Amino acid sequence: MAKENNSKTFLFGKRNYLFMLIGIVVIALGFILMSGGGSDDPQVFNEEIYNWQRIRLAPTLVIIGLAIQVYAIFTNPK
Repeated sequence: MAKENNSKTFLFGKRNYLFMLIGIVVIALGFILMSGGGSDDPQVFNEEIYNWQRIRLAPTLVIIGLAIQVYAIFTNPK
C-alpha cells in the first residue's frame, strides 16, 4: 500500500497575501473616509456631505483597493 501525501499547501504565496491585506486596508480606508457628513436633525441639510473627500477621494481609494485585490490574485506566488 502506497503512502499518501497529506501535506496541505496554500493556494497563494506570502506575497499574494501581503497584497491582499494591503488591498483590504485601502478599501476599508475608502469606506471610512466615505462615512459621516450627516446631520443629527433630519430637518437640517448639511453641505459637508458633498465635500471633496467623500465625493472624489473615498470612491477612488475603494477602486484602487479593488485593483490591488485583482493584482494580488493574479500575481505569480513564486
